[in-house]
Amino acid sequence: MKTIAITGAAGFIGGYVVQEALERGYRVVGIDNLSKYGEATRTFDNDPNYIFIHMDVLDGEKLTSIFEDANHIIAGAAMIGGISYFHTYAYDLLATNERIIASTCDAAIRAFGKGNLEKVTYLSSSMVFESTNQWPSKEGDELLIPPPISSYGFQKLAVEYFARAAWDQYKIPYTILRPFNCVGIGERRALGEVTIKSGNVYLAMSHVVPDLIQKAIKSQGPLHILGNGGQLRCYTYGGDLARGIIDSLESPNTINDDFNLSTREATTVLELARVIWIKIYGSDEKFEIINEPGFIYDVQKRIPDVQKAKNNFGFEATTSLDAMLDEVVPWVKDAISRDLI
Repeated sequence: MKTIAITGAAGFIGGYVVQEALERGYRVVGIDNLSKYGEATRTFDNDPNYIFIHMDVLDGEKLTSIFEDANHIIAGAAMIGGISYFHTYAYDLLATNERIIASTCDAAIRAFGKGNLEKVTYLSSSMVFESTNQWPSKEGDELLIPPPISSYGFQKLAVEYFARAAWDQYKIPYTILRPFNCVGIGERRALGEVTIKSGNVYLAMSHVVPDLIQKAIKSQGPLHILGNGGQLRCYTYGGDLARGIIDSLESPNTINDDFNLSTREATTVLELARVIWIKIYGSDEKFEIINEPGFIYDVQKRIPDVQKAKNNFGFEATTSLDAMLDEVVPWVKDAISRDLI
């Protein structure tokens, strides 16, 4: 039984990755300081192959000892949130996330050669393509286009440089994975959030899907959306992303390489809002919108090339937006009833 150490295990994507890894027969050590959501119950908490360690990854000595017992590291710990989060915590996102990735790499370098560590898998972001003007975005484009203008996008690009530099100097094998617009359950109001009002609804610091669902459930009419609604996104199910992440671990075709993980289907924010409204109310008869000013870093188009992941390790994101919403809408309804979002 191989062991995976996952930093950021209590996060939104982290929860999906832990579940997938356990179902595949891995022993999993989850690491998180619970700074984003606090303590939350997970279905896998009592799994005999899961160990959760409440700690900060900046504790390099302790992190090294954990990594020495791991075959794989998935570096997922980071400050992360929706578009409002980028603006509210512009400096913290850059400074804190740089410290997190540096500490993670330092511990991996110390652990490598002393134990069983085979590879580090780094979770990057579609935001490395923030400044592109050509689509779909292919792996390698991030090295040719202007750097991201948001501190979050810039820092995620830096994560990729950390991965390559650790290989160049210390020969730590790596895989870089870029999730695109994860959708799923488990995302809720962050600790230390800054309350943002959109129309008559106060938003959690989350992403567009849960926030639009929240507005629709609370009968906001007209529905307030940021920008003109023409922003294109590829909404990718958290379970699909987790499957791709675990698929990439053992494939020899992923060593020292980078991959986009995403669905192929692009949807505008306006189309998304309409689909959510219909999912909740059965028709779009009373569907109306009001456009609010967008944020500076609200990228208008994020469309990835996904062929490389399919060719190299057979990954395809297959869950439809409709199927995602069938899962997420009831979850958000329940979270609202319990004042979690």
